[in-house]
Amino acid sequence: MQNNGIVLVNKKAGMSSNTAVNIVKRVLGAKKCGHLGTLDLEGEGLLPVTVGSATKLFDYFLQKDKTYQTTFVFGIETDTLDASGKVLNMQDCDISEKDVLRVCKEMTGKMKQMPPQYSAKKINGKVAYKEARQGKAVELLPKEIEIYEIKLLRKECKNTYTFEISCSSGTYIRSIARDMAEKLSTYGIMHCILRTRCGDFNLKDAYTIDEIKNNKFKIIPCESLFDFKSIMLDKLQTERILNGQTLLVDAKNGTFKVFGGELFLGLGEVEENKLKLKLRLI
Repeated sequence: MQNNGIVLVNKKAGMSSNTAVNIVKRVLGAKKCGHLGTLDLEGEGLLPVTVGSATKLFDYFLQKDKTYQTTFVFGIETDTLDASGKVLNMQDCDISEKDVLRVCKEMTGKMKQMPPQYSAKKINGKVAYKEARQGKAVELLPKEIEIYEIKLLRKECKNTYTFEISCSSGTYIRSIARDMAEKLSTYGIMHCILRTRCGDFNLKDAYTIDEIKNNKFKIIPCESLFDFKSIMLDKLQTERILNGQTLLVDAKNGTFKVFGGELFLGLGEVEENKLKLKLRLI
């Protein structure tokens, strides 16, 4: 099995993202594995795992949009902004579907979002959630994110609603629960979360951990991840471009997939008939 590409994992609650990555790594006997955006321990759904040279794609896919299904409970506040945390406040309320729909519209667009204290965000080399567990407050700064759509899927019970949220990378769904609740003049937490999309990757194409352990899965090869035209190089050209040299090519300006024979070298940029690798994958 080719050990360079991406494995789409359907992670279940209770398993850390790193544990899922290590299972893929062990099954494939790969030297390097990573992921394209962590899921919380209790989070479920799509976790794209990079294998081999595909780990170099992290920055390329970092800014991809994501879609989640999530359930919010209003009238309660916890220190983690989710159901796993310590209850800080409770309020007797009855949030109507009409008000929820109104706030869904108000919450879309570009905005500054404050991350949760319990998050993996690093401030001056310190991980926020590790500091929070020790009772230390980390001074977090708001980050610009964009929420494209918050779609109300259903009302589960009193004060409990399930949504589909499409947003930019780096958005904290727990913070959306907090901020939405504030607009409803109450508290709010995220009860559960399921990631269904990450860029062009979809949960329906993902494999369970059991399927992966039993080798019932496929790796998406790196070259199939990019919708660019290809440039084929001979042996001498391949050696030169891998040594950092620029090649003269008969091609228009733009980005291309670059192959040395059958070997996918990475992405190249052509400018004024000059080709140079901008993302090397070997």
